[in-house]
Amino acid sequence: MSRLTDLIQEAKRLNPELGEAIDKEVKHLQDRRAFGLNFERHAPEAVDLFGRPIRMGDKVRMLAPRGETAAPDTRLWKVTGATGAGDGRIVQLRDDATGDTAEHPLPELVVVAESNDVIYPGLESTRRIELDGNKPFHTVVNAENLHALKALLYTHRASIDCIYIDPPYNTGNDDWIYSDRYVGGEDLYRHSKWLSFMERRLVLAKELSKDTGVIIVAIGDDEHHRLRMLMDQTFGAENFISDVVWQGGRKNDSRYVSNGADYMLIFAKRSEALRESGIRWRETKQGLAEARKKAAELRSTHSPGPELAKAWKTWLKVAKAAGTLSDSVARFDVLSDDGEPINTYGNITWPGNGGHYYEVPHPITGEPVKKPLTGWRFNESKMHDQIAAGRVWFGSDASVIPRGITYLSEVESEVPLSVFQQDRKAANTRARKVLGDTRFPNPKDHNVLMRWISLVAGSHATVLDFFGGSGSTLEAVARLNAQDGGTRQCILVTNNEVGAKEAKRLVKEGHRQGDPEWEAVGVHDWVTKPRIVAVTTGERPDGSTFEDTVPANVEFFKLTYEAPLKVKSHHDFLRIAPLLWLRAGARGRRIEELPNGWDVADSYGVIDRLERVDQFVAALEANPEAKLAYVVTDDERRFQTVCADLPDHVEPVRLYESYLRNFEIDAARSAR
Repeated sequence: MSRLTDLIQEAKRLNPELGEAIDKEVKHLQDRRAFGLNFERHAPEAVDLFGRPIRMGDKVRMLAPRGETAAPDTRLWKVTGATGAGDGRIVQLRDDATGDTAEHPLPELVVVAESNDVIYPGLESTRRIELDGNKPFHTVVNAENLHALKALLYTHRASIDCIYIDPPYNTGNDDWIYSDRYVGGEDLYRHSKWLSFMERRLVLAKELSKDTGVIIVAIGDDEHHRLRMLMDQTFGAENFISDVVWQGGRKNDSRYVSNGADYMLIFAKRSEALRESGIRWRETKQGLAEARKKAAELRSTHSPGPELAKAWKTWLKVAKAAGTLSDSVARFDVLSDDGEPINTYGNITWPGNGGHYYEVPHPITGEPVKKPLTGWRFNESKMHDQIAAGRVWFGSDASVIPRGITYLSEVESEVPLSVFQQDRKAANTRARKVLGDTRFPNPKDHNVLMRWISLVAGSHATVLDFFGGSGSTLEAVARLNAQDGGTRQCILVTNNEVGAKEAKRLVKEGHRQGDPEWEAVGVHDWVTKPRIVAVTTGERPDGSTFEDTVPANVEFFKLTYEAPLKVKSHHDFLRIAPLLWLRAGARGRRIEELPNGWDVADSYGVIDRLERVDQFVAALEANPEAKLAYVVTDDERRFQTVCADLPDHVEPVRLYESYLRNFEIDAARSAR
């Protein structure tokens, strides 16, 4: 490597940017593993920021003429100046890599952010729904998810209990975009690009997770094996929990095998932390309520005896065949005299040699029952107690060795299996009912998500889905809260991406991303937001009413890109305010202005006139629910003075130092 090192140093001397780029790529190659998953870590993703004002020093690209379907021009230019006014301005550009210069009309340029660029995000509210009292708000963010995750590192670092994502399956059918291009099956690097795309997001997801946090990633056959290796490398193979198989239906048109399964890879942030916390995942047995109801019904219409036993076993057989009853319930195939389902297969013999030997009389014949070869598990006194408590089952005569009895009511929960069956088409039908028409292919089933979220996260958990799609995750979380009175919060992130076919049509009609006609049919505006609005308020897009609503507090935001100088000078407070509210728990009123120099809301306070700190501190002391105090000052000494006066239950945060440093440090790390 010594010769290569010398050449890199020479390249840095002649062309610093080119030399640094070569040095970076060589380091990536050095980091490649001899075993495990190796893939090309492609150039940073480029995201077009349509609607973002162009500023001096910005990175931009030239747009193709309207109506042209050619791939976007990927050459990036730096803005060095402008002449003229309004949309008639001509922008001066320079290509730093080559030194080339150019001029271009302002409306024919778009700002570009690469994945390793510093961004300063804000949030702009687009709708607020408040229907669930003082419970925390669910949050929906319309944004490129890599940028949204970076924003969440400021508000929710190490705070997420459960992450569920359903990323692009990379089937080769133009089902996802990398660097503003649809990636199809003909792209020889599509798997490598997909892994680069996923790795950047999974690294941030890990940072967002609590130590006891869990991530669930849905995936299909195309990338399943690669994703497992990528998650092993990102989260650690020791934190793997399960590879759940969802059998969603049969494909009879398949030539060889009906590959109707999808998968859910489940990893812990730290499996050791899960164990130490004593967490165990258990769920109510399928069909439990129905079985107990049927048992009571049969007991009221039948006397104890053969007819009752036959009726019960017949019902169990039919219910199990119909799929409404799990085997763990069906094995309770006997009804006790009081009508309780019981299992009579418990082993009360000694597990080895040397058990207890004594005679046990049959309760009807009085004859000693057959003894087990290894002896009884219990001593004679305890056996007597077990029989008296109705815990021992006897055969029709003394020739049968007695067995132990377990009541269904004692074992109502069970560990989930790693394979389950549920018709995937039901989610499509459900989405049509909610929206009134078909708008989104293959949405996830909110019932499946309810099951797994309730298993892995508590009733006060924060749940993140940064491939939000049709909004199934938020509906699942809201319905769980309605079921058990929980205060779970869902953070849903989705962009406003348009499908490949729809994009071609729009381009031919002369539209571009950012135009109202384009944005109106993007996934956020066309699917996610209308579905969540319908589910929570009953308002369908066509004006009709959806009946099966669930009350929830939800706020919709659009991610914005702010100028650091405006942020630092306190001129962008309205855009930063939602981030402060989110970090404080997204509860109640949001502070959006400070006419008196300070304000204290439900869960936090903000002060920018430090001479009024006494009033601010008094308001915080009177509000034990307030957990954060944002102090606007560029003077570290004055900030520390305020900190000393704050109540013990309040954590101080300095603005805008903490905000700016958060994103600058993240960008520096991403560039390595």
